Amino acid sequence: MLGNLIGPEIKELIAERNFSALRAAFADWSPADIAECITELPDGEQAVVFRLLPHAQSTDVFEYLDADAQQIVLKAMGHAEAARILNDMSADDRTALLEELPGAAVVQLIQLLSPEEKAIAQALLNYPEGSVGRLMTPAFISVREEWTIQETLDHIRTHGSEMETLNVIYVTDERGRLIDDIRIREVLIRPVSTRIAEFRDSNFVALRSTDAEGDALEVFRKYDRNTLPVIDSEEKLLGIVTVDDMLDVQEEEATEEIQKLGGVEALEEPYMDAPLLELVKKRAVWLVVLFLGEMLTATAMGFFEHELERAVMLALFIPLIISAGGNAGSQATSLLIRAMALGEVRLGDWWRVMRREIASGLCLGLILGLIGFSRVAIWGHFSTIYGPHYYLVGATVGCAVLGVVLWGTLAGSMLPMLLRRIGLDPATSSAPFVATLVDVTGLVIYFTAAVLLLRGTVL
Repeated sequence: MLGNLIGPEIKELIAERNFSALRAAFADWSPADIAECITELPDGEQAVVFRLLPHAQSTDVFEYLDADAQQIVLKAMGHAEAARILNDMSADDRTALLEELPGAAVVQLIQLLSPEEKAIAQALLNYPEGSVGRLMTPAFISVREEWTIQETLDHIRTHGSEMETLNVIYVTDERGRLIDDIRIREVLIRPVSTRIAEFRDSNFVALRSTDAEGDALEVFRKYDRNTLPVIDSEEKLLGIVTVDDMLDVQEEEATEEIQKLGGVEALEEPYMDAPLLELVKKRAVWLVVLFLGEMLTATAMGFFEHELERAVMLALFIPLIISAGGNAGSQATSLLIRAMALGEVRLGDWWRVMRREIASGLCLGLILGLIGFSRVAIWGHFSTIYGPHYYLVGATVGCAVLGVVLWGTLAGSMLPMLLRRIGLDPATSSAPFVATLVDVTGLVIYFTAAVLLLRGTVL
C-alpha cells in the first residue's frame, strides 16, 4: 500500500531525474513496497529506478518483482550486475525466474553463475516441471545428533545468515539422510551441554523431490507447517520448501479452478500477458460446446410446439424456469468442486452427497416454487393475462421450478464426481456446462408438468 500512496511522488522525482531524492525516498521502504512501486512504473523507467538501489537492498527487491519486471531489469543490466543479482538470489526464486525465460536466455544466464550456484541451478531445473524439486532451496541448517546445543548454536551463528529460514533445523546422519527436524525453540530452551540425541523424537514429515506441487500443498495444509524438508529416494536431505512457495502454488491452482469453472481453459500466463489469439482459443472451445448444447433448447421447444400454440403464455415462464435450475446447478457444482479440492469430499461419499443434495434441492425447489406460484396467483387475481385457470398455471410453474431445481442440484453435484471417477478434472464440469445441461432438460420438465396439469383446461 505504501507504494500506491507515494507512487505519484516517485514518478515526479523520476521525471525531474532527482536520483538522490529517489534513493533517499526508498531508504525506509520494505523490499516488497519498493518492488510494487517499480512494477507500476512504465517499462522504460523500471530498470532506471532499480539501478538506484544499494547492493544490499537490490537483490531482496528483485525477488519481489513479478516475472515480467525481472526480465526487463535483467535486460538493462550489465553482465557483472546481473551475475551479482543471480548469485545472491535464493535458489527457489532463481529457478522460478529461469522457468519463465526461453531456453537460450536460460543457458546464457546460467553461465553468469558461480560454479557452486550453477550446479544448484542446473540440479533444480533438472526436476520435472510442477514438482517439489523445482520449488526447494538448498539453504537450510543441518546438524548431527551427537552435537551439543552449544555446537549447534555456533554452527547457526556461522552459517545462519545464508539460510532461507532458521525456524527449523534438520538432523542428518553421516550419509546426509534426514533423521529428524527440530524447531529452533527446542534448541534455545535447553542447557548448552545437552546433546541433540537426548531430545529428538524422529517424528517428522518430509516431501519427496518428485512429488507434485499440489500434493505438497495438501501436506502443508494437513500438518500446518511453515517449512518442510525435501528428500530423495534414499532419504537424503536435498533442501526445504517454505510456505511462501506454497502460497504461489495455491494461487495458481485457485486461478486455474476459477477459470475452468467459468468455462475457460486455464491460461498459462497472466491475463494481460496472454496473446489475443491465445485468449480466443482458450475461450472458443467451451463457447462452441455450450452453444451447440443450447441448440438442443430450440429442439426441445420445437417438440412442444403444439402446447405453445395453444397456450402462448407458457413461453413467458421459460426464462424463469431454466434460470432457476441453472443457478441451482451452478451453486452445487461450485460447492462440490471446492470441497473435492480441499479433500472434504471423496468419491466414496457420492451416496451421502446425493442424499444431501436431494434434500437441499427439495427445500430450495419448494421455496422457489412457492414464490413462483404466489406470483402467478396474485397477478392472475388482478389480471386476465393467465386466463380463468391461473391457479393451475401457477401450480404448473411451481411444480416445474421444484423439479428443475431438484434436477439442477443433482446434476451439479454428481457431474464433478462422475468426471473424477473417469479420471478427468472435476473443474471441467464448469458452471456454464451444468447450466446448459439444465436448460435443455428443464424445458422438458416444464412442458411435461404443463401437459399433466393443464390438460383439459388450458391445453
